[in-house]
Amino acid sequence: MKYYYDLHMHSALSPCGDNDMTPNNMINMAVLKGLDIIAVSDHNSCRNAAAVMEAGQKAGIIVVPGIEVESAEEVHILTLFPDIGSAEKMEKRIAEKMPPVRNREEIFGEQLILDSDDNETGRIETLLISASALSSEEIFEEAYDAGGIAVPAHVDRDSYSMISNLGAVPEDLDVRLIELSSECDRNLFFDNYPGLAEYPVLRNSDAHYLWDISERINYISTERQITDAGSLIRLLRGPAADYTLGSDA
Repeated sequence: MKYYYDLHMHSALSPCGDNDMTPNNMINMAVLKGLDIIAVSDHNSCRNAAAVMEAGQKAGIIVVPGIEVESAEEVHILTLFPDIGSAEKMEKRIAEKMPPVRNREEIFGEQLILDSDDNETGRIETLLISASALSSEEIFEEAYDAGGIAVPAHVDRDSYSMISNLGAVPEDLDVRLIELSSECDRNLFFDNYPGLAEYPVLRNSDAHYLWDISERINYISTERQITDAGSLIRLLRGPAADYTLGSDA
């Protein structure tokens, strides 16, 4: 069975995310584009994940709670979790390691907390697009300890990636899959980095605007049934032989 996905997108909580990236707008766009599974993965926080999950349940879209964590080395790492409690456990750990820098909305944008009806219920005052004091190794350890999975984000990009900032994907990290950005030429990338070709590859939008959310192109193929975030994360934490990450493009 194929499940079409986009496992990296930002809600209006991320200061760089458009304010139209509300729970219902994100879910409705996912429905229009024919997606089965999405993940909300705001910068260093999961405060809007529960609302998107609630909206997704009503529409029949599986929503995975996630966080795009920025490490002390300024590397972006996509962390995905089986349930909101696990994501909140990770968020608490990140919050303890964030610098006390206040957001300046006129410069960075608003950081809106929303409910499942798209109503604003609050704002986060600490700037979320800052590097935490957690190393990449610590983020991987914390994510797995919380029951989730950690994925080096957009490794092909010239900034905020493991390759750009660390020079390579460290061999001592528990990397089980990697993410390439949607604009990346996969064949050219693996010609340059053949050692990474062994990893399953996620292709996500990293959407900050509704129109950037992925079309029905990238899929997870598996004989196992994916019914919720937990079953997806268990699949991705398991043997790569149990699934295939493919694309119709």
